Amino acid sequence: MKIGDHVQKLGLRVGTIQVLAFILLTLLGIRLYYLQVVRGEYFSERAENQRVRFIPIPAPRGAIFDRNGKLLVDSRPTYNVVLSNEPLKSVNVTDRVETYSNGLKMDRQFVVERLSLIKKQNEFETMVLKENVGIEDITWVEAHSLEFPELRVELQPQRFYPLGTTLAHVLGYVGEISPNQLKEPEFQDKGFRPGDIIGKGGLEQYYDEYLRGRPGYRKVLVDSKGRVQSELEIVKPQAGQDLVSTIDLDIQNRAEKQLAESATKRGTIIAMDPNNGEMLAMASAPSFDPNIFVKGSSTPEGRQAIAAYWQDEKRPLYNRAIQGRYPPGSTWKLPESVAGLQQGAITVAHSNLACGGGITIGNKFTRCMGSHGSPPLSYAITKSCDGYYYRLALKMGIDGVIKMVEDFGYDKRSGIDLPNEKVPQTPKSWMPYIVKNEGKWSDIRTVYSGIGQDTVVVTPISMLRAVASIGMRGKMYTPHFLKEFKAIPAVGTEGESDYFAARPAVGFAHPEPKILEATPDQWDMVIKGMWGVVNGGGTAGAIRIPNFEIAGKTGTAQVAELGKDVGDKKDHAWFVSFAPAYKPEIAVIALIENVGFGGSHAAPAVRGVYETYMSLHDKGAAPPETVAKR
Repeated sequence: MKIGDHVQKLGLRVGTIQVLAFILLTLLGIRLYYLQVVRGEYFSERAENQRVRFIPIPAPRGAIFDRNGKLLVDSRPTYNVVLSNEPLKSVNVTDRVETYSNGLKMDRQFVVERLSLIKKQNEFETMVLKENVGIEDITWVEAHSLEFPELRVELQPQRFYPLGTTLAHVLGYVGEISPNQLKEPEFQDKGFRPGDIIGKGGLEQYYDEYLRGRPGYRKVLVDSKGRVQSELEIVKPQAGQDLVSTIDLDIQNRAEKQLAESATKRGTIIAMDPNNGEMLAMASAPSFDPNIFVKGSSTPEGRQAIAAYWQDEKRPLYNRAIQGRYPPGSTWKLPESVAGLQQGAITVAHSNLACGGGITIGNKFTRCMGSHGSPPLSYAITKSCDGYYYRLALKMGIDGVIKMVEDFGYDKRSGIDLPNEKVPQTPKSWMPYIVKNEGKWSDIRTVYSGIGQDTVVVTPISMLRAVASIGMRGKMYTPHFLKEFKAIPAVGTEGESDYFAARPAVGFAHPEPKILEATPDQWDMVIKGMWGVVNGGGTAGAIRIPNFEIAGKTGTAQVAELGKDVGDKKDHAWFVSFAPAYKPEIAVIALIENVGFGGSHAAPAVRGVYETYMSLHDKGAAPPETVAKR
């Protein structure tokens, strides 16, 4: 090869290298510009997040008290095993399932669900893996801290229900927000994240916004494996507001005891102050232990206990006071009596209607349990004359019965501050269906509606509200459990990132009572009949309390045809009441499922509640003016 040719080729090669170097430097410059200028802020934040972590500090929920300051619900500190997502980003999480399940003695399926959920979240999210851990679990996590840097133990508040099954339906329980709830706008707008704890029923759910506090956080420096090296900042959480309820725990305990001693141990007893709608007690049996839902979902035993509640045929999770719908039987005669007077179907001066031992409609005879001649209204209430109310319903007509339903609020919820209240079903709601399928509304259905059967099922809370309004001579208050939310002071320094504003005290926003129009002598007549049920030889004379006169009404609600009304098809027993009869301080009703006569089963249960109320309020003999009113 000649020297000239070599030099010529060398120059070509150098030029080619220079061009390639220029292109590479240009590409590198463009890439650097993109990374440092265009995406600089993103990668700076990402790098910072690799170094700095924000560890949430859960806020304790507000406690719940009864009206006298007795603790019903609280939060207590507990150690939880927390799972971090960031250290798992390069790990096949299926390899962790068996290790976590065996090491922490957890339900395998629950571990699978937690790992699947955490992997769907942002890299730096955390989630509770196991709650309420003991020294064995803590030791296991610490011993495997290098092997599993995604696990750590934290001290966090946990909900605690010291009363167990008592008041469970009223209080509710708390649990993790579900994936379906996270998709709903109302939860998205409030910034909820997977793993957040919310109310799941009862007051916990209804007043979750007040009871739930505002979480804080720890700003910490971590190493490449996500282990905390130092703490940079702490923002303290703000606890939720304490709820003072209207519940009287002594009365509640007596109501629970009466249900536990009933023949079937299934039913509800509820008590209210008729002067303002404050709920004094609400017992529903059978009940459940809310603590199981709080700390049992991560263990096989806990999951079995929860599943058992859902599968139990006696429905312990079902609040019979607001979700149960039962034929009211003869207790329906009270609002019907008021409506009959209001609508002019009967008058105070001329209230007599024939009993006839029953009534014949077409070729069907519907009997009365007695033969009462032609009684006045008050006597018909006292003796619970079915024949009287068959004829009163016919005189009112189905339109009059429907107007009664509307006036007493049986066509809507009572408005009580609990979730999932059911609406009663009455001739008003059944009318379109009956007419469509049968061509008309028959007289026999009107007759049956006169004694609270066939097309009538009501919730106990709707019946309590209606009966209490009779004692209050037309004032119908909204039943409620909230007395007050206590104020919470501000946390942190105003204007700084650690500041949470004070939360003021909040009381129940009392709506004006609904007014049912009737004359004083009309109210007197109905109340006189109710007084006679207990004190004048009526169907509940066995529960008479000499120094505390009860106005009430028994009810025996048929749930199956005659001859088949045995066992779990036996009649439901009702007793609705208020006392003292002519100046009510408390209204109490009982519904005992499938036990038979209201006077034999429900009325004695209510008497027990009144006895507790009397002992708490030192009740003596009835004042002379009360006796004179009779």
